[in-house]
This record gives sequence, C-alpha cells and structure tokens, in this order.
Amino acid sequence: MKRIQHEWILGAALMAVIIAVPVLIFLPEGKGAQRSPWKNVVKRRAHLDHSAFFTKKFDRAQDVTQACLKCHEDAATDLMKTSHWKWEGEAVSVPDHGGLIKMGKKNLLNNFCLGIKGNWISCTSCHAGYGWEDDTFDFKKEENVDCLICHDWSGNYSKGAYGMPAKGVDLQSVAKSVGYPKRENCGICHIYGGGGMGVKHGDLDQTLVNAPGDVDVHMGKNNMLCVDCHKTEKHNIKGKAYSISVNHENGIACTDCHVDVPHQDRRINAHLDSLACETCHISRFAKRAPTKINWDWSKAGDPNRKESTHEYLKIKGEFVYEENVIPEYYWFNLKSKRYIIGDIIDPGKVTILNDPEGDIHDPKAKIWPFKVHRATQPYDRVNRILLQPVTSGKGGYWHEFNWDKALRLGSEIIDVKYSGSYGFTRTDMYWPIAHMVSPVNQALRCCECHGTGPTGKSRMNWKALGYGEDPADTGGRKTNNLLQKKESE
Repeated sequence: MKRIQHEWILGAALMAVIIAVPVLIFLPEGKGAQRSPWKNVVKRRAHLDHSAFFTKKFDRAQDVTQACLKCHEDAATDLMKTSHWKWEGEAVSVPDHGGLIKMGKKNLLNNFCLGIKGNWISCTSCHAGYGWEDDTFDFKKEENVDCLICHDWSGNYSKGAYGMPAKGVDLQSVAKSVGYPKRENCGICHIYGGGGMGVKHGDLDQTLVNAPGDVDVHMGKNNMLCVDCHKTEKHNIKGKAYSISVNHENGIACTDCHVDVPHQDRRINAHLDSLACETCHISRFAKRAPTKINWDWSKAGDPNRKESTHEYLKIKGEFVYEENVIPEYYWFNLKSKRYIIGDIIDPGKVTILNDPEGDIHDPKAKIWPFKVHRATQPYDRVNRILLQPVTSGKGGYWHEFNWDKALRLGSEIIDVKYSGSYGFTRTDMYWPIAHMVSPVNQALRCCECHGTGPTGKSRMNWKALGYGEDPADTGGRKTNNLLQKKESE
C-alpha cells in the first residue's frame, strides 16, 4: 500500500510539470506531442496614435471628455451603464435578506476604510469620473466621465480630491498619449485601493506592473495585460469582486482561456471536481510586497505612538502586514452572503461581512484560496449594528479624533440610528485569490496537502473542510460524503 501511494504521489507530481502557459504559442500535434492547456487565445489590442488630434490646451478636465466624445460618441453612455461608473451593480437577491438589493462601493460597509459616504474627498479619487463631492453628484452628465484614468499612456496622469485631476497635470499631453488600458491604468486604483498598496488585495500590487515570471506567469512570462482576461465590450469590463458582490455574474474563469481538462494525468484532473485551479497554481500571494491582513481601528488616535506605514498610524490605528503568504482554504461555490447596512450583529462573535457559501456537500463548491482580512471596527453598543464614521471629511475623525462626533456624522449620512454609545468589534472579509499564478514548477506539490509536506504538516485543514482526515488516506469527497451520510443514518 505504501508503495502504491508513493508511486501515485510521485506520478502526480511529475505529471504536473506538463502544464505550459505560452500565449498564442501552441505545441505541435503529432507523435510525442504534449497537449496544450490553452484554448485559442487571441489578444484584442488596437492602438491609434492620438497625438495629432489635440492641438490646443484644455482648461478643464471635462473639456477632454467632450473632445473624446466627438469621435467616440457612445463611450460615455456605455460606461455610465457599468459598475465602474455607478459603483453599484444590478439588483440581486442577497442571502438572508428579502427582495432585491443593489450593492456596490456606493452603499456597502467594509473592514478596511469602512465606507465611502461622507468620505468622498478621498474615496472618489478612484472613481472613473470628475467631481463626485456628495450625494448630489450627477451620474447622468457625460462630461463627468474621466476617459484619461483608463487610457493614459503618458504616466503623468493622477487624480486628486473628488476624482479631479491632480494639480499640475498637463491635460493636453495626457490626451495625446491615450491608448488601450495597460496594467498601470487598472493598477492605479485596484493596486492602491483602500488607501495604499496591498491594503485590500493580497494578489494585486505594484510588482505586477512589470511582473517577473515567478510572481505571475501570465503577466510576467507571457506579457499579458489585465484586459486580456478581463475582456471588455462597450466599456463593460468582465470580472467579479466578492467584496461587493454575492454571485459570479459577469465573472471570469481560468476555463475562459484554458481547456476544461488541462492535465494529461487523470488522477490530477480528478482533483478539478473539488479544487479551484487557483488552489494549486497560486501557492502564495503578496509574494514580494506585503499585504495588510489585520486592521485595528480601536487603537487609532494615540499621539504618543511612533508612526509606521505598516504598523501604526494615528489616523487609522494598528496594522499587521505579511509577505509571501500561504492562503487560507475554504469551500466556495462562487456565491456569498453579505452584511448590509443596518444588519444586527452579535458583538461577542466575529461578523463576516461577505461569508463565502459552500461546503463539502455542495456539488458546485470547490476549495479556493483566500486572503482573509481581519479587523476591529466601530459598532453601536445599543442598536448592535456596524457604524461608518466620517473620516476625511469636515468634522471627520482624521481631523478631530473624536469617535463620537465622527460616528454621529456618518450615521446621519448612511441613514442609521446612532444611540450615542459605541464600541469596537471583530469583523472578517474574504478575498478569493486569482492573480499571482505561479510557474508550473512552483505549483503545489502533492505532499504539501497530502502527508506531512516540507513543513511537517499539510497546508489544508482537512477536518475543518469536512473530510475529517486526509482524503488521500480516507477517500475523496464522494467517499467522505457517503460515509458521513451512513453515520448520520
């Protein structure tokens, strides 16, 4: 039996090296040829030099948009239909809530910067528009669309307060440079979301802009851009952020570009019923730059503590950052629950803001890698709801360091009752890991999950996942489900 197990593990490990990832390069057919795991991947990139079209300087950012719309007549109206503009999605059914709810950055709480309402001066610097200062922002005004944030090639464009261009930006030179979105364009918001690099995402940081192959094989070795996977039609960019969503509509998957059965060893392919591709092929995240995994707002406001970007800031509290992190693993069926403003919590327990759904008995669920961001944030002791303070705005916490005032102002804006008694409670947010795909020789080896592995233990908590013991010894998912069913009978 030991010999058979040894041969199985060795064979699976050897067969894993067949996975190749060249874009637009396909291995030859014929005798001895290895099957390529790629479908017919086509990069859709078109670029026109715009330098001759803008001969005069622009007085306002909105004037650039109007100039763009002379040729791209539908661009603004198309963008205005998307979540990148509205900061909310279509109305959906949310587990444990009645009716349909529109959700997005516009109206949800999180456990990093807490919420955008009242904090527009900073938060809307990442909006694909100009001048979002408060709830009166005109979302139907075409000239408010910011074309440059996604299309600048000059490298000299940045946004400031309320999403307006930063002072000193030469709008004409930026307009002359425009082209299809590059990694830098996407990264300026998604890499630095939450107030700094690596705050929100564990698998998106500045190392991906010029990615080495061992950090991300797609963006590094194969020189792919974000838009090669996040394909775009009429400015609707495919992709799904589970920090603000509860389903996979408009999402992308590895199988959009890769064949459904990518390995030549059936024993490895058998794992696809229970494992997401990302589980084996993203063995670590935050590989060369740290990501925030804990944020304690209750420690903010201490004038005597030494400040450090990755440890403590008076305005934000205490942090924990980690680098080259092993993910946490949970069942996930691509749906999740969501904390909605006003939901009652148990402050003695951890409140999960976006609990991923699925378990070992769910045939649609697979084991996924996650970054879990844990935080301590304010809540109402009497009403037992999470609260959102005003931080950067007038009267905000960052200016006066008065939690009561900041929470009172924030509660009025998000329209919840504030009792005047606040405390701090623990929350978690789950971020599925999808970037920083490793080269095949750095994918998980069998022994890292089955057996003791190089660290002396499996990176999988088989008991918590519902298996009880290592499934290499007790049988796979179907076997364990049958055994559990018999035991319950």
